Amino acid sequence: MFPDVISSGTPPVESPTSIDAHRQREVKWMALLPMVPPSQARRNKKVKRLLLDGVPSSVRYLVWCHLSDSKARAIPGVYGQLGKRQRVPAFSDIENDAKTYFPDQTQLHPFDGPLVSLLQAYLNMVPDIQYSSGLTSIAGHLLLLSPEEDAFWIFASMMDAHLRPYFSANTIQLEVDAALLSKAIETNDPAVCKKLYVTFSIPPSAIAKSWFSTLFVGTLPIDYLHRVWDIFLYEGVTVLFRVGLALVQCVRHLLLQATSEEAAMEYLVHPPLACLPSTADAFLNQVLMMKLKDDDVRKQRIKMEAQVKRQTQSRTNGSSGMQIASISLPKTF
Repeated sequence: MFPDVISSGTPPVESPTSIDAHRQREVKWMALLPMVPPSQARRNKKVKRLLLDGVPSSVRYLVWCHLSDSKARAIPGVYGQLGKRQRVPAFSDIENDAKTYFPDQTQLHPFDGPLVSLLQAYLNMVPDIQYSSGLTSIAGHLLLLSPEEDAFWIFASMMDAHLRPYFSANTIQLEVDAALLSKAIETNDPAVCKKLYVTFSIPPSAIAKSWFSTLFVGTLPIDYLHRVWDIFLYEGVTVLFRVGLALVQCVRHLLLQATSEEAAMEYLVHPPLACLPSTADAFLNQVLMMKLKDDDVRKQRIKMEAQVKRQTQSRTNGSSGMQIASISLPKTF
């Protein structure tokens, strides 16, 4: 993970110094991207340093293309061909969710608009994906920064590398990550853990799904979300655990005062802006400083996934008169 934190004391956006720094970062990114192959970007220390310094909005989608190595997956003509296939069963849900989650971005609303077209193409390409509104949240946000076909391949790359198990017909990965998240919350704050999981009996998967299957779209302000995604595309799923821990820390006093499960979930999924650090970089600092051993999380994910998989297969094998379904998780790395 990132041992460093972002330097404090950044000048206001309006100041000439800040504008100059922004331009310098832009120049540095444009010089670095051609020099570092996308397949090596997530292991490159210069990329890491620039990510911590910040990603100018003018080059962010290019940086995301690079970190996700989406150009390597892009096949000319495929996106257009996928869009010509018959409507997927979730077509109406996508159309409705586009209006619900992006009420002010009317360009995403039409049935033949970029958001519906992107998810129509993806669900035709990967038919085993179970649609949920999180797909609309993630794809819609990519479309706010990227041209449509580029957004499609970034989305497909993110799904293949990290997210497909969250939208699988089985819930193995979500169960595993929910358990790991609850354990991390217990380690960092036993009192909050007890309030959420014992007093209110909130299922661990309810919290994990609300955050992980949306990548915090709708939970974090846009500039905070961008900084989280910058690091997520470099570091992977462990960053999501850190963000969750940071959000728990931000609304801790509200959680301990909450009188219902509904109130607690509202604070977690829609934290009041006043509870968050004043800037996106300050929030990212808090995320990076959370107590969590990333390598341990990665190892535990693999170990627990195998354990849950064996238990699931055992239960299925023990069911008489029923066809045994094979479990095949999508490739995640």
